[in-house]
Amino acid sequence: MKIGRVITGYLEENCYVISDEKTCLVIDPGDDYDKIEKEIAGKKVLAVLITHLHHDHIGALRHFLKKRSIKIFKKGNLEEKEYTIGNFTFTAIFTPGHSEDSVTYYFKDINTMFVGDFVFEGTVGRCDLPGGNEEKMKQSIEKLKTYPKDTRLLPGHYEETTIKDEIANNIYFK
Repeated sequence: MKIGRVITGYLEENCYVISDEKTCLVIDPGDDYDKIEKEIAGKKVLAVLITHLHHDHIGALRHFLKKRSIKIFKKGNLEEKEYTIGNFTFTAIFTPGHSEDSVTYYFKDINTMFVGDFVFEGTVGRCDLPGGNEEKMKQSIEKLKTYPKDTRLLPGHYEETTIKDEIANNIYFK
């Protein structure tokens, strides 16, 4: 499996494309549909996974809906459970705090979580926006800490980190 990152829009949101030889999943198609399309490189898009519905994470979603008949995964049509789509298996984990609808997608086979704006290297997503909640953020962090410490965290902005690094360096994980 390959993970590609496309930095999109004026807020430099990370859109991810996780792919095998012929198919892929798109995670948070922020904007710049043409840039995302280049990363897809002719593969069949099986689904789009949305970590939360802030505009910088869904700007190109309408283009996917116009051009393809695909399933959209987001809070509201998900349960906290394991899903398999094609060759991809992931677990949806509800992680409110930054927003009420925040979802983390855990791909156990590659020990990677797509966390949206839930966690960034050394900090967490803002809780002062509508739907944000500091107490729920604390509960979500505790949930995250139950996963393997070497799990890669791929955020909606900036660079990747791991649970181990966040436990060691992130004041919100103390």
